[in-house]
Amino acid sequence: MSEETRSETYAELAAVGPYGVHPGHALITMVEPHPGQEYAYNRWYEDDHYMAGAMAMPWMYAGRRWVATRDLQFLRYPAQSAVADPVTTGCYLSTYWITEGRYDDHMKWTVAINKRLNRDGRVHQARTHVFTSFQDHEATVYRDGAAGPRDFHALDHPYQGLVLEVIDTQGADQRRELLDWLRSSHLPKQLAGSSAAMVTVFRPTQLPGDRMTYVKQVEGVDTRLTLLWFLEEDPRERWEERFGGLGEAVAEAGLGRVELVAPFVPTVVGTDRYVDRLR
Repeated sequence: MSEETRSETYAELAAVGPYGVHPGHALITMVEPHPGQEYAYNRWYEDDHYMAGAMAMPWMYAGRRWVATRDLQFLRYPAQSAVADPVTTGCYLSTYWITEGRYDDHMKWTVAINKRLNRDGRVHQARTHVFTSFQDHEATVYRDGAAGPRDFHALDHPYQGLVLEVIDTQGADQRRELLDWLRSSHLPKQLAGSSAAMVTVFRPTQLPGDRMTYVKQVEGVDTRLTLLWFLEEDPRERWEERFGGLGEAVAEAGLGRVELVAPFVPTVVGTDRYVDRLR
């Protein structure tokens, strides 16, 4: 078995390279199962793909699945979104943390394993990737300072909801301005006294040329930021009060356009809960 799996190479690899706990990179993927495939898709992801296509890979050390039932989909905005058309598209969201400095290593593995999974018939094809990209971590802003879970805990801590926010800017310079404004002013103000414990901010990276053909190339590599808001209560609670004005705030600052604000709740691992509430 050692010769077949090259176990000695694993021993060599363990001795080199970064191995910290910081989420230097993320995979954020919002997917829409085709009509009539909701149960089959959920079972494939729960029973196989979450492990074989994600958590079993090197340097992907935390993950969590989220779901938007139909009522949550109707809370999304703006109506005309550059991310989802229609804006209700994409009822499942998966988020994964990758060890800082291990992006290239992980990408070599993930491209190879997905080719193998496809060859072996272990990929559910009846789905559409609405928003899928690997992203680099830019910032984390905490509501409670040094107290509470850190960003590397976020996908394991039992948060009750998550809000995905995508902001587009006109160019790289404006994106830098937007990031500074988010970190120093906007996010601390929004987090104060809210149910959101932290916000992680990422920027998308280009996918490799040998990616799977059903995953489209990433848009906005130089102009987009992706925010994940981790909530201690159901996002439906005080939705308008807490999140209804995010688009207006960015527009008033003159730093870009919010292209998606979308609430989710966590799936219940191993179950089909919420599958019958997607349509």
